[in-house]
Amino acid sequence: MRPAILANDEIYHVFNRGIDKKPTFTDKREFDRAVLTLFYYRFFNPKPRLSQALLLNKDEKAKLFKELLDKSKKQVEILTYCFMPNHFHFLLKQILDKGIVKFISNFTNSYTRYFNTKHQRRIGPLFQGKFKRVHIEDDKQLLQVHRYIHINPAVSLIVKEEDLEYYRWSSLPEYLGKHRSEICQKELIINNFNSLKSYKKFIFDQIDYAKKIDKIKHLVLE
Repeated sequence: MRPAILANDEIYHVFNRGIDKKPTFTDKREFDRAVLTLFYYRFFNPKPRLSQALLLNKDEKAKLFKELLDKSKKQVEILTYCFMPNHFHFLLKQILDKGIVKFISNFTNSYTRYFNTKHQRRIGPLFQGKFKRVHIEDDKQLLQVHRYIHINPAVSLIVKEEDLEYYRWSSLPEYLGKHRSEICQKELIINNFNSLKSYKKFIFDQIDYAKKIDKIKHLVLE
């Protein structure tokens, strides 16, 4: 299958996994760093690099992040995300030309440098080749993929179903108001529901079925 052409104002399911299915996020600190990297590089050409930004003192860091939120252009809008032990899933809307390619490049390069430095002797790429992408063609597909991404930790038995809404390395807690993170552009999803309760029901009603079929064929990482 030829990869989807990435066009502005279109939405894509973007995903990748570690080389040879090896773990890419091995502890809470690494998961947290992945979420921060996601937040930082959705903006166009942020400076300094994230690794340098984190060396700033508390006041300088707060000023930098405030300026990013207040003044910087985004190259992508993040609608949904989830980090699993050896792969990630994003729903992205491209804002600027080549925004998704640049965002994924910045994300993977920054996180790989962090991971390799932390694990000392490790060198080379962390993720498997070019990222995969699927074009989202309508609202029904958008909602199905959004749900698939969010239930992934429960279907894969990473967390219990009752703990899924607190899995902090996905955007589900943000959608459910469980934390104050403002990474996602949520309106495109939430506007399809008349209440938070109906949204939550939509997400959780599919978990048992997804466990039974074990995979959704056109979305799995092969």
